[in-house]
Amino acid sequence: MVMVGIGVYARLLKHAEAAMACLAVDPALLLIGVGILMFLITFCGCIGSLRENICLLQTFSICLTLVFLLQLAVGIVGFIFSDKARGKVSEIISNAIEHYRDDLDLQNLIDFGQKEFSCCGGISYKDWSQNMYFNCSSENRSQERCSVPYSCCLHDEHEAVINTLCGQGMQELDYLEAGEFIHTNGCIDKLVNWLHSNLFLLGGVALGLAIPQLVGILLSQILINQIRDQIKLQSYNQQHKTDPWY
Repeated sequence: MVMVGIGVYARLLKHAEAAMACLAVDPALLLIGVGILMFLITFCGCIGSLRENICLLQTFSICLTLVFLLQLAVGIVGFIFSDKARGKVSEIISNAIEHYRDDLDLQNLIDFGQKEFSCCGGISYKDWSQNMYFNCSSENRSQERCSVPYSCCLHDEHEAVINTLCGQGMQELDYLEAGEFIHTNGCIDKLVNWLHSNLFLLGGVALGLAIPQLVGILLSQILINQIRDQIKLQSYNQQHKTDPWY
């Protein structure tokens, strides 16, 4: 319900055009959809166990199994087709760069990523030419022409005030010259290196997501079998006109 609420709030508060331009799915709609799906699945499990309803419990178990298999399939496909996944990530980052100034949340997300991974652009800092405000064409009259965002800059830890104009004209410099002022490496390679160095962490997260699902499937099946045994026992007692409590 919290996820649905956040999704509805984001949908009403913001225009989705910028998000849809660089992402396959509007994040607000994704939150709403996932929230509703989670609510329906857990509702079936909760009411099914309280009312000992086999139909709802079977629905809960089947849905959890499908979700688990879907997650497993996505992980396997992503591992096997890692090159295609990398190309898709590159495409998403390029689209995000193009719409950097169109959405404040997108802008903050890109700045956070570039600061966190100490990178700039997708493949290199030159990728910022794809943005209409930062490109180096002679037709561009923007004050940010041939620049990069401040999040690309090398910041001094003791710097009290961040210079947001530190990326001015950096695309006109070559790698060595620009490297004295900004991060020149792209975020895609940095992200891939981070994933490779944190495989155990990612595996632990995946296991942490899988175990509750598997436990939920197991417990629901145990409860279903107990209910069926109870129904069979009641049916047997009625046929033989005996009361098991006496």
